[in-house]
Amino acid sequence: MSIELQPLTRHIGARMTGVDARKPLTPAEVAAIEAAMDRYAVLVLPGQDITDEQQLAFSHNFGPLEEGANSGARDAELRLPVVFADVSNLDKEGRVTARDNKKRMAGLANRLWHTDASFRVVPARYSILSGRVVTTEGGNTEFADMRAAYDALDTRTKTEIEDLVCEHSLIYSRGQLGFTEFLPDERVAMKPVRQRLVRTHPVTGRKSLFLASHIGTIVGWPQPEAMAFIRDLIEHATQSEFVYSHRWTQFDLVMWDNRTTMHRVRRFDDLNVVRDMRRTTTRSDSPTADQEAA
Repeated sequence: MSIELQPLTRHIGARMTGVDARKPLTPAEVAAIEAAMDRYAVLVLPGQDITDEQQLAFSHNFGPLEEGANSGARDAELRLPVVFADVSNLDKEGRVTARDNKKRMAGLANRLWHTDASFRVVPARYSILSGRVVTTEGGNTEFADMRAAYDALDTRTKTEIEDLVCEHSLIYSRGQLGFTEFLPDERVAMKPVRQRLVRTHPVTGRKSLFLASHIGTIVGWPQPEAMAFIRDLIEHATQSEFVYSHRWTQFDLVMWDNRTTMHRVRRFDDLNVVRDMRRTTTRSDSPTADQEAA
């Protein structure tokens, strides 16, 4: 079967058929997926009834994997291996999490617009999310095209932001939801890292905004001014014309490029309905900005 692509919106997203993620990919298939990602930034591969092992094998085609993505969870609480981000509403025993469960509380931050692993010195490249059990009401994942958002900025703003650097940390995004108490070792692990506000794609050369709820300030700016400006940029970048909203069907495999997108999950009845989603994430090649001296 030949690979076929069907664009999903004017700017972002395509449905890809003709690839079986359960089988080893050929070099031509890997190249076709990467080329499609460069163009569309989000790919939907329907009907991919894969195992954890098959998802890992598929993901390894696109670079080294992130580990420890279950932020805020201790090893004893993990339901999946550390190379997976467990974005389900299930606890280690496979039960729907209670309202005050720590994993559930941390996972609520996925409802904020964000970019995976922007709080790491080397941020994420691709995220690959498998819909094992999906919801019929709510739970859409929305993706915003940071390239189109950048292109739509006026010349003055493009000039102003060209060399700006932001600080990213889980402390900042969790703080928006009222999390303020962190253990000393958590504060060390969540030390802010620096990322450029404008990125250039290494293949296409297109510029894009690098935004996330993990941003806590702009280097050299007063924090209130920085956060008001970041809020304006996120509001601009998430206008409906730049956004694709994915309605999940079971066994969808959705890939997105964190270098050129921002995303969030929409609210659903997570106290009564099971949603089992498993994400693998690959790393980019290098930091986007020099880090603060130790």
